Amino acid sequence: MRIPVVDIAPFHAGGVRARLEVARQWRDALNAVGFVNIAGHGIAGDVIDDTYSAARAFFDLPSRDKMIARLSDLRGRVRGYIPPLTENVGKSMGADVPADICESFVVPNPVHDDEWPMAWPDTPPGFRETAIRYAASAYALGRTLMRISALALELPENFFDPHYARMAHTLRLVEYPDQRDEPLPGQLRSAPHTDFGGFTILRQDDAPGGLQVLAPDGAWVDVPPLPGTLTINTGDLIQRWTNDRWRSNIHRVINPPRALTGCSRRLSIVFFTSPDDASEIACLPSCATADNPAKYPPVSAEAHILAKIGQTYTDHPAA
Repeated sequence: MRIPVVDIAPFHAGGVRARLEVARQWRDALNAVGFVNIAGHGIAGDVIDDTYSAARAFFDLPSRDKMIARLSDLRGRVRGYIPPLTENVGKSMGADVPADICESFVVPNPVHDDEWPMAWPDTPPGFRETAIRYAASAYALGRTLMRISALALELPENFFDPHYARMAHTLRLVEYPDQRDEPLPGQLRSAPHTDFGGFTILRQDDAPGGLQVLAPDGAWVDVPPLPGTLTINTGDLIQRWTNDRWRSNIHRVINPPRALTGCSRRLSIVFFTSPDDASEIACLPSCATADNPAKYPPVSAEAHILAKIGQTYTDHPAA
């Protein structure tokens, strides 16, 4: 199995025929596997590079300096610095596995960050501005992906606009440290899981110990980064909306080979998108028939995501 590549640039610049062709390619890619690499995404290279550099500089700080930005309230959406071995995404799937080997910095709704007071670090300089600049570009891309998706699902192009007028979103900078110590049995950089919301927009590097997706035949397939592209995958709410037509595929981040200890540090920039918290997610009209009725009851976007968060973080009250 190969991860498809779709160039979405014609959707921005082309006419009706070009937009429909992008939607067709998008539909075929997501029907196949739920993961796709996109070119022509519109996020400038310097924005990506600056964000990567700022994230790397933050994770280089001593632990005591990073802990200044430690999240203080896990009762709702997580935010701020999340230390190593705090996250366990495998639990969101009901798995009894050790905590993930990663640390992260999480900003919910960073485009509207005034709604989520948090302790931004003083160093590196410009960290907050750089993160929000990336988030603004990814936010625009997320809304574009929903317009492409509407056409791909035989719906009016603006069908999802009411659900994404104020798109819920989270920027997550993830550091997978070099593994000098042997992981525990069953412990990975990120355990097998699905993403909780809408589309996930991922910028990954090519360090060893990378992303894999579970194929229909049960094999794990590498999802390598391709120059100039971003990796997109569908989340749980997209699967519910489309009645399993577009699957929220299980994926994981594996450990690097032990022989590469000393050069296996990895950094990912993840932007999670989701419909507005108050949106009711029910089967789309184009995704159910008499022979294929709706498989899921309606659910609010916020209720689903907060339930998953409650299972994921080791010091969350619901964990």
